[in-house]
Amino acid sequence: MKRAALLESLSRQSVYDLAVVGGGATGLGVALDAVLRGFSVVLLESHDFGSGTSSRSTKLLHGGVRYLAQGNLSLVREALAERGTVLRLAPHLAQPLSFVMPAYHWWQSPFYGIGLKLYDLLAGAAGLGRTELLSRERTLASLPGVNPQNLLGGVRYWDGQFDDARLVLALGRTAEAAGAVLMNYSKVTAVRRQADSAAARFELDVRDHFSGEVRTVAARCVVNATGVWVDELRAATQGQVPQTLVHRMVSPSQGVHVVVDQTFLGGDTALLVPKTRDGRVLFAVPWLGKLVLGTTDTPRQDLPRDPEPFQEELDFILSEASLALNRPVGREDVRSVWVGLRPLVAPARQAEGATKTLSREHTIVTGPNGLVTVTGGKWTTYRAMAEDVLERCFDERLLPRKPGGLTEHHALLGAGSGQPISLHVAPGLHLYGTEAQRVTACPGAETELGMGLTEAMVRFAVREEFAQTVEDVLARRWRSLFLDAAAAAAMAPSVASILLDEGCANPELDAFLSLCRRSKLSSAVGCAS
Repeated sequence: MKRAALLESLSRQSVYDLAVVGGGATGLGVALDAVLRGFSVVLLESHDFGSGTSSRSTKLLHGGVRYLAQGNLSLVREALAERGTVLRLAPHLAQPLSFVMPAYHWWQSPFYGIGLKLYDLLAGAAGLGRTELLSRERTLASLPGVNPQNLLGGVRYWDGQFDDARLVLALGRTAEAAGAVLMNYSKVTAVRRQADSAAARFELDVRDHFSGEVRTVAARCVVNATGVWVDELRAATQGQVPQTLVHRMVSPSQGVHVVVDQTFLGGDTALLVPKTRDGRVLFAVPWLGKLVLGTTDTPRQDLPRDPEPFQEELDFILSEASLALNRPVGREDVRSVWVGLRPLVAPARQAEGATKTLSREHTIVTGPNGLVTVTGGKWTTYRAMAEDVLERCFDERLLPRKPGGLTEHHALLGAGSGQPISLHVAPGLHLYGTEAQRVTACPGAETELGMGLTEAMVRFAVREEFAQTVEDVLARRWRSLFLDAAAAAAMAPSVASILLDEGCANPELDAFLSLCRRSKLSSAVGCAS
């Protein structure tokens, strides 16, 4: 649907049952759950869907192996169940992934093996494969590029992997197909609680990014699902700034990811170093034909849209990866860097630093004006979080109670092809699932722009996937920027031309090229994509 038609549909309904602010995994999960229950829903995102934290994850669906050490078994058990649900609902975008922890000391295999057997036990019927101890030979066969010096063996376990940005799109388009109205590049600038003789309601002022035009949307209930930025909206609705809030909900942490060629590791198995020299965790994960190295967990109080890695974070990832792998990884090997800001739930009184000990469980609060805010959690549990949010809306009598559980069995758009997919190879048409034929029906199916992206895919991104800018296409509809920033820059002018032909007001080519330069490490520290 063209943007003009979407803007028109925004004002078509006099009062929506629910307005969701924030178009990441959490907000879209709430929108989908609510519309499937029969509520009228509008979702408003200030930038592009998934452009914040939701497209910058480590691409893993996991129960949280490291949470076992914290003793939070209930969190692990819930996440493992939800992991299985996501794999079932979106088989074209998610798959099981084998991990191996290499062992260099005699005690490591039995020690980690026992913990991972508990992981299997908590997964129950939702397990993806059994944990097993590996010999040195089998470890080297699974991880051809691992450092072989003093290697004794390893431990294999299973988790899930996915394409986070495309799963965001699948959630949003599934919600739209069910009747929700979704708008990206639509910033909520004010939320007012209105009371009249009929019923209390909210009014939201919404500014279009491209035209600057402001529209007013009315809703009976408003959910604030803006991730690390939830405190900004909470403060705005109370006439404050975030720094003056008595209790801020989020203690942000950033995670840096570095992308190199898959030849550094080889194979289709991920490497996990459970304890680096300074006690942190290191992943080396094959993804879409490249290798993702990460991640960090660094407190950060400013909240830029495109955060940059700190020098010490890059040094940590490159130096630890060089120890874990058979050949060193240098800055010249980096294809791209991305940084995600995690919305960790802040304790009532938080000490300085140490975000690894903070909770990734979500929290929900209702403000004095009736604004419902949700934050925390993680990608794997987006569906359970959405159910909890709607339960809070019912408990606060902001919405009439309606039965739920529908999202557990409602396959996402594109699912159902029955064909096995691989997230280890370069991106291809298989990521569209059952919609592949609709993509190739667009003009330009035989014209490749680079990295497997065709002209038809760009046109489909505009017509069906809400894309408006070059970044929308090359960072999130197709993951070029996340995989190879230089290649993405080379493709950008062609993509911009197609966007203009499709009627997009401003593809923002120059801004994207600047982002590419910052995403490719050279002599300067890179930027998130």
